[in-house]
Amino acid sequence: MKRFAALYASIDQTTSTKAKVEALARYFRAAPEDDRLWTIALFSGRRPRRLITATVLREWAAEKAGLPLWLFEECYPVVGDLAETIALILPPATTTSDHGLTHWIGHLKTLSAQDDASRKAGILAAWDSLPPTERFLFTKLLTGGFRVGVSQKLMTRALALATGIDEAELTHRLMGNWTPETTNWHRLIEVPDPTAALSRPYPFYLAYGLEEPDQITPVGAWSAERKWDGIRGQLICRAGSHHLWSRGEEVMTARFPELAVLKDVLPAGTVIDGEILAHDTNGPLPFATLQKRIGRKTVPKKLLVEAPVILMAYDLLEAGGADIRQQPFSARRKQLETLCASLPSDLPLRVSPQVPFEDLEALARARIESRDLGAEGLMLKRLDSPYLAGRKKGDWWKWKVDPLTIDAVMIYAQAGSGRRANLFTDFTFAVRDGDSLVPFTKAYSGLTDAEFRDITGWVRKNTQQRFGPVRQVTPTLVFEIAFEGIQASPRHKSGVALRFPRMARWRQDKPAGEVNTLEDLRQMLAQFG
Repeated sequence: MKRFAALYASIDQTTSTKAKVEALARYFRAAPEDDRLWTIALFSGRRPRRLITATVLREWAAEKAGLPLWLFEECYPVVGDLAETIALILPPATTTSDHGLTHWIGHLKTLSAQDDASRKAGILAAWDSLPPTERFLFTKLLTGGFRVGVSQKLMTRALALATGIDEAELTHRLMGNWTPETTNWHRLIEVPDPTAALSRPYPFYLAYGLEEPDQITPVGAWSAERKWDGIRGQLICRAGSHHLWSRGEEVMTARFPELAVLKDVLPAGTVIDGEILAHDTNGPLPFATLQKRIGRKTVPKKLLVEAPVILMAYDLLEAGGADIRQQPFSARRKQLETLCASLPSDLPLRVSPQVPFEDLEALARARIESRDLGAEGLMLKRLDSPYLAGRKKGDWWKWKVDPLTIDAVMIYAQAGSGRRANLFTDFTFAVRDGDSLVPFTKAYSGLTDAEFRDITGWVRKNTQQRFGPVRQVTPTLVFEIAFEGIQASPRHKSGVALRFPRMARWRQDKPAGEVNTLEDLRQMLAQFG
């Protein structure tokens, strides 16, 4: 664990991307192969499942440190991270250990099969043999919440530097349903398993938000289509089987069984990039309909009827087994249209229609119309663009509709975590309903650090009551809340739920008595829900 802890410290102590890449590359050159593999897995989201609840860990740590639980609970919000709090409050280790990362992950798997008493003894013994940084990392693995300041793209760049393998090739190799238990370093990195390629998707091409419409010039060099509100996915049909992958590298094949029919009609060696949409004979359905199926491994027949789906095809990445991503978008699009035109019309597959436009004014009008059509805005693609990997600027842009907004008053505040552990950043907001205030959403982003510091000072002076880490505050601060969508929700007191709420601005010009009402929310639900 010492080598992995040293890597973590190197990454944690710098904001330099170059320094992080170099530290990772040194690690990948020197660490044992099984530790390298687990490091890649951890940094790409393939974490061990949570073994112990946070509540139990707090109790055990407080007991080991000889602290009353209430004192631990007071320390926790100040530190802002459970694993770090435990690492700091535990007494110094009385033994030492030279075991590596792979050993400790194996230890967790062993503990998972034991009873509570044995599990507790094993965890306490581990804490007692590890210095603070290693203890912190071990506890992170226990909680299943392992995160460091390293993106998968940055890790892949470092891996390319260490191995001499092309970064794009490595990106492709690291996608798919692999774990350190199902492969090894040699097969995954040096000599990839050829059978794994049958189910492996291509890295997704992602767009940045459009900054200036003038970037779409000359207009004749660009294509426009709707940015549909669903789940981005790749449908892979190879060797008589099909696989459906999300952008987050999650296998969704069993979740959408109605798409299985496509493997029988699409040519072998076909990969389509598109959007999984709730869709009936009248067109796209609200995202809330699709949401009923998110998180399910299998789908009952009733839900298949209530929330039917299609694949709205955006792009063709592989045709006849050949990777065509380097062809211009216009050529890939033509092949996609030809392919889909040859198929029966009743299949759960559509080609995303292109939006005609003669100038930027027409494009702007089309963007405004998107919400009425169940779309989030427009996707703009240069006709000669290849299909790249990751988020790039220049060839593809997303131009979303302006968010919906509503003015609300803050009623609860909670401190953040990590570097914002000493700031109040998590807030609950309410709208008026007659003389009462009705909570309707939480938000924790959208403001600057300076604004969060000002609000933190205000919260400390205007706290009415405390409920653990949550403070009830005087309802006087007004904020404009922006969100992407609204839907009915019987689970919320307000009767509505917002999609991607955030604080757009602090309305210091507006008194609390002038915030929006519950009726305003209901009208927005009727119009946009």
